[in-house]
Amino acid sequence: MAVSTDIPPGTQTLARGLAVIRIVADGARDLRTLVERSGLGRSTTHRLVQLLVREEFLRHVDGGYTLGPALIELGFKALHGNPLPVVARPILEELSEQVHDTVHLGVIDGDSVLYLEKLPGSRGAEMRSRVGHRMPLTRTGVGMAMLLDSPERWESLYTADTGRVEVPVTGRRTDVDFCTRMHTYAKMGAAMDLEDNEPGIRCVAAPVRDASKAIVGAISVSATRPYMPAARMRGLVPVVRRAANRISSAMGYRDAPQS
Repeated sequence: MAVSTDIPPGTQTLARGLAVIRIVADGARDLRTLVERSGLGRSTTHRLVQLLVREEFLRHVDGGYTLGPALIELGFKALHGNPLPVVARPILEELSEQVHDTVHLGVIDGDSVLYLEKLPGSRGAEMRSRVGHRMPLTRTGVGMAMLLDSPERWESLYTADTGRVEVPVTGRRTDVDFCTRMHTYAKMGAAMDLEDNEPGIRCVAAPVRDASKAIVGAISVSATRPYMPAARMRGLVPVVRRAANRISSAMGYRDAPQS
């Protein structure tokens, strides 16, 4: 992840520091790797790392670097600055107890899903999603649910996502197939991940709206294929929609359907 050259004048040092933080967040631990991935000189990288450690944005542990406590603090403040996770949490907990499967809450961040909550299920395999993780919109149930009001974006986003992620072993689908599915989901008011993102993992998702009636997030119930046959997925649609509607109502949305 080289430092972008398209930055406002006078902000180059800040951009370099942010790039170093992101590279550490992506798994780099030692100075050599930071130099290689950032494209910066060793002395420049070392100075930036020293400052970031001093300000607690990074932590020096066992000869390497990890994200520091200042980022954890800011992350919690950012999370609680958004009312959605706070409002949704008790409803997600009830849903989790009801279905016994993994429950997610996500929002759109650019062209990706950003996971804000994950309540692991009590059966089946653990899935790779985690709080703070990003995934392609068109490959996840929550992502597709958040796109239900945006048919003009379906084809372009699907094409872009196909170009940047490995196509699942469940088969190659085209943008036409995807758009056909999305039209069905828009009528249903819910979306389904049919192992699009992770082989063997399926989910049912529904959008969350705020007082402006805009989609501001989505929730999902996910499980491995044996616990998610087609009949159960169809049966979960009203369950997940009902939970999403309760969260929407708490966010100020009115006229939410009760089905």
